[in-house]
Amino acid sequence: QVQLVESGGGLVQPGGSLRLSCVASGSIFSINVMAWYRQAPGKQREVVARITNGGSTTYADFVKGRFTISRDNAKNTVYLQMNSLKPEDTAVYYCNADVKTPSYMYYRNYWGQGTQVTVSS
Repeated sequence: QVQLVESGGGLVQPGGSLRLSCVASGSIFSINVMAWYRQAPGKQREVVARITNGGSTTYADFVKGRFTISRDNAKNTVYLQMNSLKPEDTAVYYCNADVKTPSYMYYRNYWGQGTQVTVSS
């Protein structure tokens, strides 16, 4: 099986920064797109940023210029550097990835358990 585990969340003041990490582990053949989503209380989950295996990135409008997604393919890890955080960034942040395993050679989508980010003064 494949597991995605996020880390790096916490409580920060407005204008502060956090760096989230997500490590994929298990029986992994390859990973295509990796992404970060977030879900605030009472709201639907929304995509924050995506990164392809080749490093092409896409950002939601509400984080452009503030967040940076990156990945280390050798470590099966994706990062989200979050700067200039705002209270409205408060949410549970989830890692998402399309992963192939040796036993099933199609991409399947996986979710991490989420990490809480709280931006408050």
